[in-house]
Amino acid sequence: MRSRLQYGILFVLVVLVSVGVLAWSILSRGFSARDEPSAAEAFIARGFRHLAIPRKAREARNPVLSSPEVLAGAMEHFADHCAICHGNDGKGKTLIGKGLYPKPPDMSLVETQRLTDGELYYIIQNGVRLTGMPGWGNGSERDSEDSWKLVHFIRHLSQLTLEERKAMEKMNPKSPDELREEQEEERFLRGEDSHEAIPEHHHH
Repeated sequence: MRSRLQYGILFVLVVLVSVGVLAWSILSRGFSARDEPSAAEAFIARGFRHLAIPRKAREARNPVLSSPEVLAGAMEHFADHCAICHGNDGKGKTLIGKGLYPKPPDMSLVETQRLTDGELYYIIQNGVRLTGMPGWGNGSERDSEDSWKLVHFIRHLSQLTLEERKAMEKMNPKSPDELREEQEEERFLRGEDSHEAIPEHHHH
């Protein structure tokens, strides 16, 4: 009983010290999203992330077996949904990624790769509070399967080839300007007037 009480007191002290260090770091550095998190912030954030993922979720095994077909589907999903922040190579060096705080991690490095499959799945499904990572889970079986497939692709990032990155570029969502440029090229190839007004697409 006494050991539990001592453990509880120690845990509370660690949390208070961590919060104090984090508060000092933020107040001394300001609230700009352009900064890189300090080493203390990164250490504390990783610790809290680990504690926030239930043990059962951390120990969950991937029910989807890896295969070329699974990786191909996950690659397309990643290029269409995830690359806007994480980049096709998972390094996070994108316009949006660079503007987030904290910045998206380089998922090809050991800090991400040493997470369990269950942890990666949990993060995809539930997101991470106080970051730009949203939770993508909607409770459907198909959605859950897609997230497990993405875990396999994240494991593959460190072996991603140049050919795969080029293929992913074709799968990335296109901006209105890029779509307009493609339409103008198609008109030119058909011999039509490329300066003819192209109707705008309005999103509701």
